[in-house]
Amino acid sequence: MTGRKSKYYANKVQNKIWSCALYIRLSQEDNDISEEDKLESNSITSQKILLNEYVNEYSDLSVFDTYIDDGFTGTDFNRPGFQRLLEDMRNNYINCIIVKDLSRLGRNYIEVRKLY
Repeated sequence: MTGRKSKYYANKVQNKIWSCALYIRLSQEDNDISEEDKLESNSITSQKILLNEYVNEYSDLSVFDTYIDDGFTGTDFNRPGFQRLLEDMRNNYINCIIVKDLSRLGRNYIEVRKLY
């Protein structure tokens, strides 16, 4: 049985706009850039499309920026896009991170958990 929720609470939750970071990563081992004129891998492009489609489904999500690490391992956090994301998070520019799956943030789930 659920309790009664106040109108004040419902309005406050409904009006929250999430300032989102879209984070995309692909390991060098998985990289599929083979053509000379290609700027990014197919997987990076696919992740971008997937995440933007997700955001477009929700009116309370607003993309602040997209952070991309193409060709970087997920075993540590020494990635330029990820470091920029952390800096923007520390500066309160973003309050939500959206990824295709948690392995995009990092392969060490214990370290990823410390980000919460």
